[in-house]
Amino acid sequence: MAAVNFVDVRKSFGAVPVIKGVNVEIEDGEFVILVGPSGCGKSTLLRMLAGLENISAGEIRIGNRVVNTVPPKDRDIAMVFQNYALYPHMTVADNMAFSLNLKGTSKEEIGKRVKGAAEILGLSRLLDRYPRQLSGGQRQRVAMGRAIVRDPQVFLFDEPLSNLDAKLRVAMRAEIKELHQRLKTTTVYVTHDQIEAMTMADKIVVMHDGIVEQIGAPLDLYDRPANLFVAGFIGSPAMNMIPGKLSPDDRTKFITSDGTILPVANPSAKAEGRALIYGLRPEYIRLDPAGLPAEVVVIEPTGYETQMITKFGGSDVTCVFRERVQAKPGETINVSIDAEHVHLFDAETGERLSK
Repeated sequence: MAAVNFVDVRKSFGAVPVIKGVNVEIEDGEFVILVGPSGCGKSTLLRMLAGLENISAGEIRIGNRVVNTVPPKDRDIAMVFQNYALYPHMTVADNMAFSLNLKGTSKEEIGKRVKGAAEILGLSRLLDRYPRQLSGGQRQRVAMGRAIVRDPQVFLFDEPLSNLDAKLRVAMRAEIKELHQRLKTTTVYVTHDQIEAMTMADKIVVMHDGIVEQIGAPLDLYDRPANLFVAGFIGSPAMNMIPGKLSPDDRTKFITSDGTILPVANPSAKAEGRALIYGLRPEYIRLDPAGLPAEVVVIEPTGYETQMITKFGGSDVTCVFRERVQAKPGETINVSIDAEHVHLFDAETGERLSK
């Protein structure tokens, strides 16, 4: 195992910069997820760590070694791809053993490692099968087994669950997390799915347009997003964003563009006199007969909760209720807001104005 460090890493394709000075420290044994929308640079950063892309400037370190010019095969990393990349003419055992055969590892050692990885991943009964005889989840486990047998310093995962159906993705998330807890190997994982990031990571790196927007533990990013981008990207359903400003007479009142007054608890003095965005997560809106009137636009029952798009404050606002709400589109309900969980952002810069 080893720590991984990106030090002012930059990458350009021709004259177009795609990675714009990334600094990330990954501790030994940590599970770190690079997350962001398509085109943000997360896969490019992972490929540079793997040695599949050259870097334009900066340093990448694995352990105490700068690996900028080290060939991929000598970086002591193992990568799991989105498309499994299994050899169709080889059995599961042969696919898992392939990299060890290339290194000239003894047959006895190969057999030992393949057997051990197969037991960890529940593949012991499948070692004689071919990839065409496996389900998508089984193929992904074989790809993971091929990485495990190498016993690398760092595991790299490039959107490994994207080809799986929703139910299998949930199961594989748990398997990968459990695998990391068992092996304790430093892991760098790329995904565009923030649910994967929230449920699996020790630390999340949120990327956007080639830069790092914020780094932190999942709940830290959820509870204290640094800016509007992180606030809108982390969390499902997404945070509601309502434009307006603080009342000049009472800083605990937020006035929306249509004049609706919403509560704020102990706002920062920096928020006074600015155009603001009122950030409110859906779960902090509650049904309240004496509360603010809200027009029902769309109702989405999910069973254990009800998601509802309403309109108040001049904006569409998503709510999540644990109750089964008896309402129809076009009707009016009354809601209250937990002011302690309101976020204020500068409308111009997007910066969160902390309390």
